[in-house]
Amino acid sequence: MQYVGILGRDQCASIGHEDQWESRAMLAEVAVNRAQHLEREKMQGPPSSDTPAQRVTSIDALRGFDMLWIIGGEAILRSLHPIFHHPTTAWISTQLTHVKWVGFHFYDLIFPLFLFLAGAALPFSIARRQERGESRSRLYAHIAKRTAALIVLGLIYEGLLEFNFAQMRWSAVLTMIGLSYFVAALIILNTSIRMQAVIAAGLLLGYWAALALIRVPITKGATVVFFGAGDYTLQGNLISYLDQVLLPGKHPYGGVTLGAGPFLTITGAANVLIGSLAGRWIRSERSGHRIVLGLALAGAASLFTGYLWGQYLPIIKLIWTSSFVLVACGWSLLLLALFYWVIDVRGYKKWAFFFVVIGMNPITIYFLQVFVDFGRISSFFLAGVSEHAGTFGPLILACGVLLTKWLFLWFLYRHRIFLRV
Repeated sequence: MQYVGILGRDQCASIGHEDQWESRAMLAEVAVNRAQHLEREKMQGPPSSDTPAQRVTSIDALRGFDMLWIIGGEAILRSLHPIFHHPTTAWISTQLTHVKWVGFHFYDLIFPLFLFLAGAALPFSIARRQERGESRSRLYAHIAKRTAALIVLGLIYEGLLEFNFAQMRWSAVLTMIGLSYFVAALIILNTSIRMQAVIAAGLLLGYWAALALIRVPITKGATVVFFGAGDYTLQGNLISYLDQVLLPGKHPYGGVTLGAGPFLTITGAANVLIGSLAGRWIRSERSGHRIVLGLALAGAASLFTGYLWGQYLPIIKLIWTSSFVLVACGWSLLLLALFYWVIDVRGYKKWAFFFVVIGMNPITIYFLQVFVDFGRISSFFLAGVSEHAGTFGPLILACGVLLTKWLFLWFLYRHRIFLRV
């Protein structure tokens, strides 16, 4: 009876009873073959593109890791420096702030990593829909609906429902995600993998050419000021000009749209395409270890190229320069290689549950924390403790905020409630 789980009852009954020793030998051989087959499947990693598409746990976990920093992780680590006053905590605090203009900190990775992971999930999403028999027209409709939803949510996030359009910021983060996703998804649906790589490179090179070569004038009173043509300063770059001339509403930083304007869709789409190429690599028939090696080598190459390019085209997040995208995608590839190796190749998944819960509802918590005062909830339960904790008080309250958000997301996860945008 112990072999029923391997062969099934009908198969066990079909084995002749005349020679019990021979039957047992056959069963043992089948059990060994089955165990070897399962071991090979484990070593081969994810299914090929010819098999039904499945979620890759490492992508969801890495998305949760990415979102962690904007829902409370950043506040927790930054609260360590006032307690310990150590060079290490000072460096951590610096890394958890945005670079003012030229350069790259860890916190500058959050947005491009999210775009990268949106691209990495696209091959799986498209494959699932194709396996369900959805027509190309339905795929286009889905892309259009998702883009529209992201744009509208982004504008609501920035104050659309207040109807104060003159003071509203039209360059929303979710809007840029929607537009970048839209462009990249159309390219993915209509081109081969090689062409997608060529287009991504072309977008990055074309954007560099535009910033370096296009020179435009703007009249301010009796003075004519020129923008662009290799000017990468805060006020003199081409994107600043386009924002001031073409975009209505509020202009942060005197014209620059704080790293989320519609004109940044060019390199934003390239960011998504690079993520999609990584997703296609994961869906291939290659072994898990080879997939990890490929992601790591691609990440190292992207980092090297991005920092080298940065000597000629500064690494600037606020205008998403091509060098910035390569640096961000390089770190994204290395993180994905690490998460994929630990979670999907080595099979250590339990530790990642904390991140998966966040990664399955990223838009929900990003949008909801604007309307729900999680800080007040944390203070309600922990104000007394924090007041008696001295310098550890802010750390305790910050941990409370993150825990409150995570428990809310865990409730949604447990009841299979996901905001599908």
